[in-house]
Amino acid sequence: MKLMTRTAIGTALIVLVAVSIATVRPTHAQGRPTTIEPMHFHHVHLNSVNPAAAAEYYPKPFALSATKTAFNGYEAVKTGNVYILFTKVSTPPMTELTGPQTSVWHFGWNTPDSRKYNERFRAMGLEIAQMWDAADGKLVDMSSDTLPGLPTQEQILEMRAKGTQPSRQGGFGYLRGPDGAMIENAQAGQAERFNHMHMYHEHPQCAMQWYTTHLGARLAQGAGGGAPEAPAAGDCHTRSYAPPTWPSFAKTGFVREPSGAVFFDDISISIRPWPGGGLVSTRGHIVDHWALSVPDLAATVARLKGEGIRFLEEIRPWGNTRAAMIEGPDRIAIELVEVK
Repeated sequence: MKLMTRTAIGTALIVLVAVSIATVRPTHAQGRPTTIEPMHFHHVHLNSVNPAAAAEYYPKPFALSATKTAFNGYEAVKTGNVYILFTKVSTPPMTELTGPQTSVWHFGWNTPDSRKYNERFRAMGLEIAQMWDAADGKLVDMSSDTLPGLPTQEQILEMRAKGTQPSRQGGFGYLRGPDGAMIENAQAGQAERFNHMHMYHEHPQCAMQWYTTHLGARLAQGAGGGAPEAPAAGDCHTRSYAPPTWPSFAKTGFVREPSGAVFFDDISISIRPWPGGGLVSTRGHIVDHWALSVPDLAATVARLKGEGIRFLEEIRPWGNTRAAMIEGPDRIAIELVEVK
């Protein structure tokens, strides 16, 4: 596969965001834009061999923002306006370590001082998912333990020759939670809060188009607080990917660009590329699906069927409400929950 320089990547991404979001909204046959009812991030649904123990875990690393509870008959964690729900399974669910990769990479929290959080995690005896700091390097806890800027191996060698050192301030790291869940600890603001799902998509711009077009996702605000950046209309397929960079869970590095993100409220659906495709369905894996709430499920279902969206589950009772399940890009399962 062809590799792009950082300059070429930046130019390509500027071109990609130059078209208004209005160009990718679905339309009625008469040509009028379709109104998309507001959707809100509702929950992450995990499979677990011990839901009660799993629910007890999350308030340990994230005591300021996570509380064990119950919801709609499930063991649950409440974090902000989002739930983490657990379904009991008899055998350990597949993760990226034990089975083929799904479109879900991990989910995570913003923390005000990620390195202090990591120190506390180690003091508590929580398992850290470590990363390689270079192709010829060592395992580390945090991105700030590596040379700055998410460098390529060539850049790492150049920085070593110049005596450049890691910043050892802030950065991101990961916990390996119950049932093998990967949970990010990333410093990006002053409040501890659940703030993202991190996805793999073979074609990130196509995924962004899909989320905005069919689910009404919001795009990141432009530089300087300007208009939202929009994915380009037309052919969105990725033709080339950037070279691998570090830190990385694979010693061979991690392809990070082109990337993207969309938002439901203040929850980011963050996207990294997955060159080569082949992602499998999330159903039955550690992250079975994630969910959005809608005020009128029947109307949403009718609209999405009219847009050709694949349904995994039709409208059905779900506790004291109703839900349905659709399939998005790269076989991500997304539940739609009715919340009046």
